[in-house]
Amino acid sequence: MGIFEEAKGKAKEVVADATDNDKLKAEGAAQADKGEAETEATKARAEAKAHEAKAEAHEEAQEAAEDAK
Repeated sequence: MGIFEEAKGKAKEVVADATDNDKLKAEGAAQADKGEAETEATKARAEAKAHEAKAEAHEEAQEAAEDAK
């Protein structure tokens, strides 16, 4: 999950800063970036699904209006 990946990455960055470990810092930054991207992708999918449902509802209303004629 994106939020957990982001949190783990940030935690690694904090530990890396405290231990002066550049490799761990880079790993943490990459993991945080991955988590952020996953979170954004999840939000985008949810938004797309909502738009799709809205469009479907409009289409059904249009078909009902046409059938009523």
